[in-house]
This record gives sequence, C-alpha cells and structure tokens, in this order.
Amino acid sequence: MRGLLSHVEKFGAQVSTHVEQIGAQVSTHVEQIGAIVSTQLERPKLIENETKTLRELEESSGCNFPGSDHHPTDRKNWISGLNPDKVHLNQIVWPGTHDSATNQIGVEIITRPFAECQSLSIYEQLVLGTRLLDVRVNENREVCHGILVTYGVDVVINDVKRFISETESEIIILEIRTEFGHTDPPEFENYLEQQLGEYLIHQDDKVFDKTVAEILPKRIICIWKPRNSNPPKPGGPFWSSGYLQDNWIDTDLPATKFESNLNYLSKQPSVNSRKYFYRVENTLTPQTDNIVVHVKPVTNRIRWCARLFIAQCFAKNIADRLQVYSTDFIDEDFVDACVGLTWARIEGKA
Repeated sequence: MRGLLSHVEKFGAQVSTHVEQIGAQVSTHVEQIGAIVSTQLERPKLIENETKTLRELEESSGCNFPGSDHHPTDRKNWISGLNPDKVHLNQIVWPGTHDSATNQIGVEIITRPFAECQSLSIYEQLVLGTRLLDVRVNENREVCHGILVTYGVDVVINDVKRFISETESEIIILEIRTEFGHTDPPEFENYLEQQLGEYLIHQDDKVFDKTVAEILPKRIICIWKPRNSNPPKPGGPFWSSGYLQDNWIDTDLPATKFESNLNYLSKQPSVNSRKYFYRVENTLTPQTDNIVVHVKPVTNRIRWCARLFIAQCFAKNIADRLQVYSTDFIDEDFVDACVGLTWARIEGKA
C-alpha cells in the first residue's frame, strides 16, 4: 500500500509540474499575442500622428522652392529643352525610380502587390522623364525583387535602347545590381557591353563637371553592382557602386523617413564638390509586423511629400546637395519638381 501511495504522490507531482509548465507556456503565448495585438492597434495611430506632422509642416512652410513653377513642355526631351550646352552633369536633379522594372512582377493581384513599385514600363518611365533606373537581377538574367521574378533583363535593355534611339541629348543613369540572396549572372559585364557599348559613358571623375553637350554622343552611365564578381575597373565602361550612394532606412513611417532623408542629406558635400551621385528615396517599405503589407498603400504615405522635401532642403540650406531623387510609382508632378529645380540651378536661381 505504501508503495502504491508513493507512486501516486510521484505521479501527482509530475502532473502538477507539467500543469505549471503548460500554464507558463500559455501565459507566454498570451503575452506575445497581446503584444502583437497592441502593436497592431497602436500602429495606425503612430502613422496618423506622423502624417499629421508632415501635413502641419506643409501648411506652415509650404511646398514652393526655386523652379517649383517650372514645367517642361516635353518631358521626353527635358534635358534637351534645358540646352545641353548649358547643363552641367552636377546641376541635374535626376528623377529616379525605385525598383524600376517591377510593373509585371509576380502574379497579378496575388503576389504583385507585395513587390510592385512601378506601374509603368521602363520605356514609359523614360518618356515620362525618369533619368535614373534601379534594376535588380538574379543569376538567370531575370529582373527580380526578393524572391519574385519578372521578365528578363533584355526587356529593360531594349526599352532603354528604344528610348535612346528616339532622343538626342537625354542622359540616363542605369543602375543594375544583383539582388540580395542571388548570385551574379554569368558573363554579365560582357553582355552589357555588347548590348550598350556604343552608348556607355566611361568611368571618369571629370564627367561630373562637364556639360551634357561635352559628354554626347555617349548617353548612359551604367553603374554595375555585382555581389560575387569583381567590381568594375576604373576607367572602364561601367561605374562601381561607390559612384551611387544612399542611406536607405527600413521603415513604413512617413515622418521618420522624411527626417532621416534630410538628416543624411545634410551630411553630404555640395554637388559641386563631390565626385559621386547621392540618392534620396522618397519611399516607404512595408513591415512584416503590420497588417498593411502591400507596397502602394504604404509608400503612398510619403509620395505626396516630394515637393515638401525639396522645399525643406531650401529651408535647411541643404538644397545644393540634392542630386538623385527617387520614388515609387513615378508621375508627372514628381518629374516636374526635379526638372524645375534643375532649371533653377542652370538659370542661377538656386
């Protein structure tokens, strides 16, 4: 009987221990779920407050800046319209697109909203006035954004060549990089040189001080950023990663990104004294801990701030540092803001 009681007592102790462990695990999970729910409830309020901050800044400071009223009569040829003999490369505010070749990425409706950053083709973007393209590729020469893929890079190259053939003085910065998590396409530099060689502006620091007319008939600054291969050689047809710099931060909060962009830009030298391009991206990135994970509704929180940002650059006396300005879902107004500031610089108004 005593042995039986002993076994019963041990069994009871084991059951009690297991119950306590399960209770602790349940409590932990409940706390984690509570934290997630709390974050989801607080997030919209945080976004609302940050949007309010920017709207109040817009109301108090406005969006006017030198050249803000200027609108090109022909966006397809806007550099030509400013006179290639007068336009120095370092005076241009380059309208750029972020993840440029994602208009057909993934599966429409199903996966595309998670990765699509542009709705226009490369050719359509260039005709609209875009002058910097951000293209990511995988080992198969396919354009990609993370794990999602779209058409081959040939589509991009053909669109660029088509645009070049239809214009005379438009300079393009073509950034091509191997996407994170992928390896470089084999013999990719050779491929690019075969396709674009006659248009490529060779790597040369003196280019920054030249006029567009002095650079022509060459038309493309191709910045190639491999992950595994050696970087482009100095003086060659391709420009290395150091010639296009930025300080991207991973956030979906508009005022946080806006202030970060101003802060990092303020640390840059003037465009007249630096020998590299510096990019500011007026974009936001969906976060995995948020309910809203489609690109467009997230990045739209800041897209409307394009002119406000330029105005704030003047307010903070750092407008002389703005050079490459990129966006998601580029439109005419974004292009016009960049062209307007470029015009003001050429005319000595900025």
